[in-house]
Order: sequence, then C-alpha cells, then structure tokens
Amino acid sequence: MAIAILGPTFQDLAANVNKNVSQISYIFVGRSMGYFGGSLIGGILFDCLNAHLLLGFSMLATAVGLYIIPWCKKALLLTAMMSVIGFSMGVLDTGGNVLALGTWEAEAGPHMQALHFSFAMGAFVAPVLAKMVLGNSASDSLFHLDDTDDNHSAVNYTDPLMLNLQLNWNFVLSYAVIGTYILLVGLLFFALYLKTSHVRGRTKLSVQKYWTAKYHHALILLLSVFFLCYVGAEVAYGSYIFTYANTYIGMEENEAAGLNSLFWGAFAACRGLAICFATCSYPGTMILWSLIGSTVSSLFLALFNTHTVSLWLGSAVYGASMATVFPSGISWIEQYTTIEGKSASLFVMGAALGEMCVPAMVGYLQGHFPTLPVLMYAALGAAVMTAVLFPVMYKLATAPCDAQLKDTGDSEVQEALLSNAHLEEDEEDGREWNEVDFEVIEMNDTLRNSVIETSKTIQGECSPATSSHPPSGSVSFNSPLLAAISSRRKNSNADWDKND
Repeated sequence: MAIAILGPTFQDLAANVNKNVSQISYIFVGRSMGYFGGSLIGGILFDCLNAHLLLGFSMLATAVGLYIIPWCKKALLLTAMMSVIGFSMGVLDTGGNVLALGTWEAEAGPHMQALHFSFAMGAFVAPVLAKMVLGNSASDSLFHLDDTDDNHSAVNYTDPLMLNLQLNWNFVLSYAVIGTYILLVGLLFFALYLKTSHVRGRTKLSVQKYWTAKYHHALILLLSVFFLCYVGAEVAYGSYIFTYANTYIGMEENEAAGLNSLFWGAFAACRGLAICFATCSYPGTMILWSLIGSTVSSLFLALFNTHTVSLWLGSAVYGASMATVFPSGISWIEQYTTIEGKSASLFVMGAALGEMCVPAMVGYLQGHFPTLPVLMYAALGAAVMTAVLFPVMYKLATAPCDAQLKDTGDSEVQEALLSNAHLEEDEEDGREWNEVDFEVIEMNDTLRNSVIETSKTIQGECSPATSSHPPSGSVSFNSPLLAAISSRRKNSNADWDKND
C-alpha cells in the first residue's frame, strides 16, 4: 500500500509542492535509490540484530514518512521523505523474506506465496482506498495546472488563504489511514519482540542446521540476475502495456486500461491460488511451469504483436505465469543452501536493479524505435534469459557435495544429523522405534537379572573352577545387544531432533 499510494495521489503531491507532474518525476528515483540502499544494509542488519525489533523500527519509519509526506511543501523535502520510505521498505522486503524462511524453514512454500500475495493485495487496495472510499482528489477545485507560463510554476491558487485553511483532506487522510495501519502492525512486531525476549535463551536449539551448497556464492549471484530479469520484465510490462496498446495498437483508453487491469488481475489471482498449489507441489515445479508459460506467452505476443485478441490472451497468460516466480525462487534456493540476511539482500538488490533499469531501458528504446514492439521483445528476452538461468542454477545447486553443518555442540549428534539429513521419517515411526527400544531394554534387564541370579546360585553350589564363567558369559551376552540398542537410540534421537 505504501508503494501503490503514490500513483493515484501523484497529482496532489505535485500541486502540494507547486510543481507539475513532470517536474517531480525524480521522486521515483529517490525512492528507488532508498529501496536499493535499504535492501543492501537491511541484509547486514538482520544478521546482527533481532528480526522482530528491526522490522518494527522499519515499519515505524515507514508510518512516520507517510504521515509527513502530505505536509511537504518543498520538492527536495518530498524527495528526501520518499527516500526514507524507500529505505525502510527495502529493509522490510529483505527482512520479511528472511524471517519467513527462518520461521517455517522446509514448510515455507505456502507462507512465502501468501507473503507475496499480500503485495498484490496492497497494490489493489491502495488506489481503491485513495480514490473510491475516501473520495476523489479535491485538487481540481483548489488548483489548476497552467503549463503556459514561462517559469512553468504549474499551479495557480484560486484563493491562497482558503487553500491554507482547507487542505485536501482526502489526500491527507489516505496517507494517514495507510500510515496508521502500518504503525499498528509495527507495534505488533514490538510486542512480539518483548514477549519473546525473556525466553530467547530457552528457545535456542541445541543443534542448529546450516547447510551450504558447494557453489553457494555463484547460486546467489545467478539468482540475483534471475530476479533482475524477472522483476524488470514484470514492472516494465505492467508500466508500459497501457501506452503500448494505446499508441502502437490504437486501442481506446478505456480498453487499454482494461488490458492493464487484466494483467495485474491475473497476476494477483494466480498469486492467491499459488498459496494452495504450494502445499502440494515443489517450488522447482512451480518455477518450471511459470517459465514455460511466460516464454510461450511472450513469444506469442512478440509474433502477433498487432492482433488485439492475442494481446488480451497473451497478457492474461503472461501475468498469471509471472505471479509465482519470485516467492517460489526464494523457497527453491532454501532447499539447497542456507539463506541469511546478506544472501537475501543480494537477490532483493537484484530485483531492485531490475525494477529501476529494465523499464527505463524499454522506455528509452521505445522512444528511439517507435515502429518496433520493444515491450514485447523485452518480455521475450527476459523470459528466455530466466529459462536459461534456471537449469544452470539447478545444476549448481545439485552438484555433489556433502552437507556442511556448522555450530554443533555434540559430535555424535552431528554425525547422526548428517547421516539422516535427507531422510524424512514420520513422528509415529519415531515413537514406534522408541517403544521397541524400551521393550528390548526391559527384556534385556530381565534377562540380565535372571542370568545374575542364576550365576549366584551356580556360584554357591558349584566348584570354584566353574564359578568364574557366568560373569564373563553375562558380559558377552549383553554387549552386542547393548551396542545395537545404543546405535538405534542414537539414530532415533537424531530423527527426533530433526523433526523438532
């Protein structure tokens, strides 16, 4: 919501700083630069500080920035606040993915899909809240743009005194409502931090598992490039499909707007359905189907770029195919190597670079080659690039290498965990093994007591020459059984630790 609210209120922001829309377009650059810096520094901070506390402060900074933005009367101050919000959202994006992976680990697939579905929901709710629920902009009655002036001041006031006394309260209220919502969620993170801080020592596991792939750094770098292509193509298509349909195809504005809504609607709907799909399918399978869909649809759009029907059908399929790539990619990489704050910051930075660079490149090339469907060629190129990168990443991720376990206290438990790293046994099986062990141990104790009593009886009745054999016989009788029981109990305990 904090990202999407800028679009429907952009004209109000321009009027508020006495500029026209084109003169404050650099606030997007300020926000993107802040987001990039937040992604970079956030990954480092999450390896050093408590995740709940850091997320709480990030959301607090976002809420404060949203409260201040409607009152910024200078373009420089507005750009600075946009950079602050971008920085805090970069920290939130990195930290949210890391915290989700750390919380649910192997079961993070559906939760990651739900997390990224909330992004699409926020992008849908914010414009509705700003323009439909709270009312249309009042700037039309208070301001009128005048681009004919030599100084391009762009704003004339009907009554400066009334303007100072009667602010556009719908504009202010939209930012205040979203800021209050973010503030409340931030306070919940602070409450969660206070609740868990006094038991932090007890919640730490005695054995922590950290597996590192053989080509860990290469995987993270390739995933960053993968997300750069994917996010860049997603943002570029969503940003330019309206202009492309209106100018290149000749659609009416309402039809072009409907095409744009179709793309984002299919994107959001597929992300919602992916929450259910992630519970019964692997992340790699979802990525594979998404890459196939995006490649086929982008090829279809590039070949039939002037046909209206192909544009509607291709946009729907392309939006649905792009929906699950980012959350599935994060869940997929976690299966092969441990993702910490610094690693997450790298691929989030890759996504931020794609969001900044690819749309700018598409706009630049479309302006210089107006007769070519640059947008469709860019979508096809990004789809081919991601389709080539994913098999390469899979090959590196599955390279033969023993799992490396760090920070383990007990060497015996470490061996058990490594030997059972790829086994998945149910909790019931663990209980059955433990019950069998206890029965065998009880039987062994009974037999041992019986042998000892028998040996005492024989020792009292027989000669000294024969009385020395029962004790040694008792030891030889129990040693193999005890060794087998000890080994089985060790494996069972390792399985219990893994399940916990």
